[in-house]
Amino acid sequence: MKVGMKVFPILFLGLLCFISFAEAADVAKIGVVDFQKILENSSAGKYAQAEISKKGKQMESELAQKGGGIEERKKQLEKEALVMSKEMREEKQREIRIQINDLKVMQQRYTKEFKEFENRLVQRIRKDVIEIVNEMGKSEGFLLIVEKKTGEVIYTPSSVDITDPFIQNYNKTFSVKTSGQKKP
Repeated sequence: MKVGMKVFPILFLGLLCFISFAEAADVAKIGVVDFQKILENSSAGKYAQAEISKKGKQMESELAQKGGGIEERKKQLEKEALVMSKEMREEKQREIRIQINDLKVMQQRYTKEFKEFENRLVQRIRKDVIEIVNEMGKSEGFLLIVEKKTGEVIYTPSSVDITDPFIQNYNKTFSVKTSGQKKP
């Protein structure tokens, strides 16, 4: 009986601690946002994908058309090469080489433009997502919201930011370490 009297209060205190930890876990809400999934499934993401695809097909069509024109000129040159003078043939070959080079330059320019266009659309969505996540974080009481793939913290309340106290501590530590040394 005496053993039971000693064990019961210990179990009771342990149960109380367990309940208080369980309640505290509900307070510390942590969320995860999958930006890739947002790009794939949201209306804005689908619209951006459609715009990116449209721009890509347009650029691809223009490049194919220009490339087709060069192929036509090559075939024409092959047909007429036997009846042309050497100078005329060399001139036509030079023109074709210039057109091929122009096509390569155009392809590089389009690649750069396409990447910039895609990046602009994605960054616009990202900015919107961050704004909405911050609103949700504040209104729903999240302690932390991170991006799933990168682990980047998207939202955290300013009350948990310890940067300023850290800087003060670090400055104290740094001044102690350098007090005996020459400062640069």
